[in-house]
Amino acid sequence: MEEKEIKDQVQNETVEEVTVEEVKEEAQEEAVEEVKSAVDENIERLQRLMAEFDNYRKRTEKEKQNIYDLAVSTTVTELLGTVDNFERALKQETTDKSFYEGVSMIYRQLLTVLEKLNVTPIEAAGKTFDPDYHNAVLHIEDDTLEENIVVEELQKGYLYKEKVIRYSMVKVAN
Repeated sequence: MEEKEIKDQVQNETVEEVTVEEVKEEAQEEAVEEVKSAVDENIERLQRLMAEFDNYRKRTEKEKQNIYDLAVSTTVTELLGTVDNFERALKQETTDKSFYEGVSMIYRQLLTVLEKLNVTPIEAAGKTFDPDYHNAVLHIEDDTLEENIVVEELQKGYLYKEKVIRYSMVKVAN
């Protein structure tokens, strides 16, 4: 019986060793899986944070540009009355040539500044009336002209980056 007991004991110890080793391996595999899962979660969280930050950066850049555009268009709109006054002054006849040249130089300089700010005048005279750019304040009947043609520009309109900041006041035929 002793031999049988020894065999059973050896067999039990071997089974216990195999079971303990299997348990250790399973525990290690589970730990590895947990670490992999945690790493994957952290990578995913990092990617979301990077995307959120990129969206934030783009949004703030767009907001900053919108504020700049609003400031420029508001300021330029206020200056357009001054441009109109220069144009009126240049249409007046004067005997003082140096005064006229000085006013003309200031006017050209102001137009150059507006151009640098992407402010451009709207072409109106001789063009087809377009309510997106023109404000018809007078209407005349003239059979020699085509339908909806701008006959005269009463006040110049301006665009800032393709956006109307002041409509052209025009006289329209037919």
